[in-house]
Amino acid sequence: MIRNRIRRRGAAAAVASVASVASLASLAFLTPAVADTPAVAAGAAHAPVSASAPATREDGLSLPRPSGSHSIGRDTLHLVDASRRDMWVPSSGARELMVSVFYPARRGGGDGGFVGDSAPYIGVEEAELLLKGQKLDQVIAGEQVAGVDTNARPAARPAKGRHPLVVLSPGFTLHRATLTGLAEELASRGYVVAVIDHAYESFGTEFPGKGKARGEGGALHMRTCVACAKVEDAPHGDAGEKRMMAKAARNRAADISFVVDELMGGRPRTDDGRHPDYRDLIDPRKIGAAGHSLGGNAAATAMGADHRIRAAANLDGTFFAPVPATATDRPVLMLGTRSGHTPTAEDASWPREWQRLHGWKRWLTVADSGHLTFTDMPVLGGQLGMTDPSAPLSGKRSGEITADYVTAFFDQHLRSRNTALFDGPSKENPEVAFHSPSPST
Repeated sequence: MIRNRIRRRGAAAAVASVASVASLASLAFLTPAVADTPAVAAGAAHAPVSASAPATREDGLSLPRPSGSHSIGRDTLHLVDASRRDMWVPSSGARELMVSVFYPARRGGGDGGFVGDSAPYIGVEEAELLLKGQKLDQVIAGEQVAGVDTNARPAARPAKGRHPLVVLSPGFTLHRATLTGLAEELASRGYVVAVIDHAYESFGTEFPGKGKARGEGGALHMRTCVACAKVEDAPHGDAGEKRMMAKAARNRAADISFVVDELMGGRPRTDDGRHPDYRDLIDPRKIGAAGHSLGGNAAATAMGADHRIRAAANLDGTFFAPVPATATDRPVLMLGTRSGHTPTAEDASWPREWQRLHGWKRWLTVADSGHLTFTDMPVLGGQLGMTDPSAPLSGKRSGEITADYVTAFFDQHLRSRNTALFDGPSKENPEVAFHSPSPST
């Protein structure tokens, strides 16, 4: 089994069964995953984090101020794909998604803008379940994570003009909030960004009750990680888990395409009862996808099934599902950990897919990084003084590297803004190494 391989490599202090969310060992805010396997992706790796319970910070936690010139607006959508039944809980009916849409907003007051409170980061109960799943609930309070100060304003007036769209998919078990920093950075630089929560694949995500749209007064229903147990219980051991994760990646790819459909084809209802027309905001010729861990595999897979998606970035995700042949000529960024995704690392899916890609491609790894380096977690963990000796890259640098390379990738391939960032190693980013096990285009 995959878990036994992880033990032999000494990469985790303990590996827990994913039969129930409550028994999962911690990914922790700064824990590195040395292999993006189902067990690790489901939160099964644990490394010590130096922090005593409970951590506090008088001035609260906050996401870094984005570097772009735009103010940021945010909407929350509940979307239902009536054409598909949920793969994890078929009895629940149609596939449902929660989506946070970040977008460039006008400066000034009225209808949002810079007036009023920032958009909430995550719900308290969602934060508590996230922390419990990571075995951090005795270290950090859910209220503290829920209180993270963001840079977006709910219902802000959109900036004029049409903008590229990037759809983001989070890691397996992780809430969409964990990609908020990247989403805000992209929005500040002129992108519309849709971050998806895939039902039953996170430790906990709030959905409206049956028959109610968010904002209609219906009770919220917490959906937890049913997928964790199903992956663990997949028949035929390691091979069965990998097949299940490949199926999950393809299912997420369908989610990504559905979100593009909804944003481009209608006026979905927001959680505050509005019906914004995103067609006025989005340039349909400039659409990309990116994701962390399983979400990165899903982004590349979606590009093969949806011709509208022109470029995809995979942030430290195993390619359980191969990139479809129809997408191997399109731009792909592979950005991962030095420990887990060099050409000689155990994850053979990256060398395999690299050989199959014949369009623009870059394979980059980040020194001293961990599996969650490409999320908000090390940024917030650093503010709490939490450290992991096996992934010493600072939270500040984690956020900067992720934002700079992902944004430059989409700038180049959705906006035709060439950058020297992908020409090779640079003094400004000494942590980032370039790999080319076969001749690069």
